[in-house]
Amino acid sequence: MDKAKRKIINDPVYGFITINHPLIFSIIGHPFYQRLRRIQQMAMAQLVYPGAVHTRLHHSLGAYQLMCNVITELRNKDIEITKEEEIAVKAAILLHDIGHGPFSHALEHELVQGVHHEDLSLQIMQQMNNEFNGQLTLAIDIFTNQYHKPFLHQLISGQLDVDRMDYLSRDSYFSGVSEGVIGYDRILKMLTVHNGQLMIEEKGIYSVEKFLVARRQMYWQVYLHKTVLSAEKMLVKIIQRVREIYPRYKKELTTGSEIDYFLGEFSLPMTTASIQRFCLMDDFDVISAIKKWSRHSDKVLSLLCTRLLNREIYKTSIQSTPFNESFLAEKQAETMKKFGVSKEEAAYLCFTGMASNTTYQSKEEKINILYKDGSVKDITEVDNSMIQQNLSSQVKKFYICLLN
Repeated sequence: MDKAKRKIINDPVYGFITINHPLIFSIIGHPFYQRLRRIQQMAMAQLVYPGAVHTRLHHSLGAYQLMCNVITELRNKDIEITKEEEIAVKAAILLHDIGHGPFSHALEHELVQGVHHEDLSLQIMQQMNNEFNGQLTLAIDIFTNQYHKPFLHQLISGQLDVDRMDYLSRDSYFSGVSEGVIGYDRILKMLTVHNGQLMIEEKGIYSVEKFLVARRQMYWQVYLHKTVLSAEKMLVKIIQRVREIYPRYKKELTTGSEIDYFLGEFSLPMTTASIQRFCLMDDFDVISAIKKWSRHSDKVLSLLCTRLLNREIYKTSIQSTPFNESFLAEKQAETMKKFGVSKEEAAYLCFTGMASNTTYQSKEEKINILYKDGSVKDITEVDNSMIQQNLSSQVKKFYICLLN
């Protein structure tokens, strides 16, 4: 490939994104990567925020652009990043979400059971690496945190990674929710490296606090909004119902897509062939299947599918304490009577659950503040910091979903 080749992509959030390296062109042109065009970033959130129809490809390219910017900033601070490391970390961020299946997190543990999307991303990267004659080896080392410069991995996966910076900015833009707007450009300029670890300069503390608060607000206002939660749970219940009745109705439930394989024949471990089949699945397969299943003879399945297609989803209530079991039993009894279903079938139409979010997971990855005198503090230890124990602890909310 011509090394001088250069392409400009116009992005609604950041403006122009430049692609100018053969390996990056090869990644973007690969069918596994192009599949991300057909997977929505925010799953069912568009049922609440109609503009939230951007894809995993949009997000991937956005994170790539932020990575380009941060590399420039770090080099300006005399932090050594070789050309090989630059291309590798850019490749890794492009591919960090390659393992997401249809409707992203909403169906992560349903269609392909027993495999996390990050594990799938790694396996897909390894398969692509074979096709690219080892050109992704360094990218994989950085992605898996096996490289001797940990800050490169922290830019991909950490409390202040470019992945989070992009999805907050992008999801805010497309959903129209201003609470998620962050000063990503200032945060990028405040990033530095100390003893091989990614840190934030002292003068960037307030921007980071705004970032963490914005993330918290986006989770409860958008990602875990009760109607978004309701729609995604309906999607999950549809797949669970299909999986339960699949042995009896295999012929009638067959969709003609790779969904059939993962509902029936698939078993762990993932193989080269199953990865290939996984990378043929996208949101369109699931929607097409739901349209077919809406006409199925199984009352529960057809009801759920028809309701989801018409946005007649569960009525959901959320509270801070678990729902009483007797209350759930009462509601399920009402559901059985209303829809003429058994107790087992009613569990698809009326059920409880828990949603949780932790704003700052200090036990896993820290946000370290580098002071001018060379000292380092976790952001929760900063004088007068707003990121104290209340934002470091897990917040749980309990919900009940029922079909009216």
